Amino acid sequence: MNYLFYSCSVLNLISFLLFGIDKFKARKQLWRISELTLLVFAFLGPLGALLGMNIFRHKTQKWKFKILIPLFLIIQLTLFYFTQF
Repeated sequence: MNYLFYSCSVLNLISFLLFGIDKFKARKQLWRISELTLLVFAFLGPLGALLGMNIFRHKTQKWKFKILIPLFLIIQLTLFYFTQF
């Protein structure tokens, strides 16, 4: 159980940081992180992605991100709930 918690924490942190880095790169007009990469890490760490979207105000108008990231969070929370029993 501890390994699962730590793994998810690290993935959520990475996901959060990727949204911040991509926002920084967007402002500086640098080479960006692909949307696919952001979505893959959002699937693995949806809470971090959701926080990153809102704190950095990044990708908040894109429908893929507005729909999929909350869906990923619901899926992950559901899986955690059912693996507890």
